[in-house]
Amino acid sequence: MEQRVAELIRNWQRRNILGMYCENKSEAVQKILAIIPQDVTIGISGSVTLDQLEMVKQLEARGNKVFDQYKTVNREESLEVRRQGAQADFYLASANALSEKGELVFLSGFGNRTAGISNAKNAIIVCGINKLVPNLVEALKRAREYATPLNCKRLNWNTPCLQDGVCHNEICLFPEYKRMCCQVLTIEAEVTPDRLKVILINENLGF
Repeated sequence: MEQRVAELIRNWQRRNILGMYCENKSEAVQKILAIIPQDVTIGISGSVTLDQLEMVKQLEARGNKVFDQYKTVNREESLEVRRQGAQADFYLASANALSEKGELVFLSGFGNRTAGISNAKNAIIVCGINKLVPNLVEALKRAREYATPLNCKRLNWNTPCLQDGVCHNEICLFPEYKRMCCQVLTIEAEVTPDRLKVILINENLGF
């Protein structure tokens, strides 16, 4: 495992992505808090991984302004908070899958996730070791055929994969279904040095 992780971090370095490794959730939380200043704003993607790390609670407790769409009262307010979060000083998210070659795969329903990851001043991606797969083909497969059905079940979205756990991309369209994976983002490299950071945790986290 040590050699596998070291090679992954080297692959990220060649892609201009700063990769970091933590043994557990506690270590990862401390690393995130060390990276993010206390006086900046933070956008956050919906993420089981970040929930398991209790990142919103940790950041708000020390005074950070977090744009949390899940604390809003209606859809319009939620969408506005998502837009604000995508333009915050830092954006936190988790990937649906990571390839050992260094690619990162994200699926998004509303677009704030892909916008924040792609264009925020600083983006931090936090993932458990369970999301690491050999290559991009397997990463896309994991995102569509594993992560999405579980997220649809968790949020009770009306999709074909909610019924059988299989991706039906060709028929998962409106108005029959409430499609979750409306946008697909694959990050292959980053232009701006130090903008994009990935923290890999040696625990099974999220989907």
